[in-house]
Parts: sequence; C-alpha cells; structure tokens
Amino acid sequence: MGGVGLMLNTSEPSDELISYLSQDADRYQWMLAVVGSNNAAGYQLASGESVMPVGGYNGTDPAPTLEEFQKLVAQGKIHYYIAGTISSGMGGSSSGSDAAEQIDEWVQAHFTSTTVDGTTVYDLTDATQAGS
Repeated sequence: MGGVGLMLNTSEPSDELISYLSQDADRYQWMLAVVGSNNAAGYQLASGESVMPVGGYNGTDPAPTLEEFQKLVAQGKIHYYIAGTISSGMGGSSSGSDAAEQIDEWVQAHFTSTTVDGTTVYDLTDATQAGS
C-alpha cells in the first residue's frame, strides 16, 4: 500500500520557490516544465500557473519529444525547467519512452541553473555558451 501512496503524492514546493518561479509567469505559456504529471500538479496548484508535465503521468510517455520541447523553448513558451526524472521504483529500468531523460540531459547541457531553496532550476531563456 505504501508504494501506491507514494506514486500519488504531488510535489510540495516551498513558498520561496513558487515566488521565484512565478516572476513574469504571465509572459509564458508554461511557467515551468517538470517530469511527471503528479510533480507538475504540485507546482501548478501552489502557483496557479500553467506547468508542463514532461513525459506524462510517470515520465515515460514521449510527450513532448525532445524535438518538440526544443521548438517550444526556441519559441519562448517555457520559462523554467526543474531537473529530474522519475524512476520506476522497482529496481529495474522503466518501460516506455526515454524522451523525458533526453530533455533532462539537453536542458542541463545547454542552460544556466540556479538553486532556489534546495531545488535546481534552469532558466530556459538563458542558454549557456555550449550551444543549443
């Protein structure tokens, strides 16, 4: 029973983190992108702003693909990204698409991060010199 309960928990971001993420949120289609819909739900409920759930429910759906995500970033539609993937929790590899992992790796390689109240946040409007 404990495992099922853990899967249904939403994230509980701090007030400090929500305040940071919400700055200029009305200028973007999505204030934030995070892996998994439960994770996204916590941020959306706390902020009242749109949050993109990368990879669907558990991060294994190919929605969006890396190419689709890159296009949305290039169009300036997503402001922030919080790194992290959701593991299967069963000790093995998860089934499904690895699009969320590809997005996570691409963001970490190409964008500047900052730490807000212990959470690593990437500003998708601030590309590093590594190229994008």
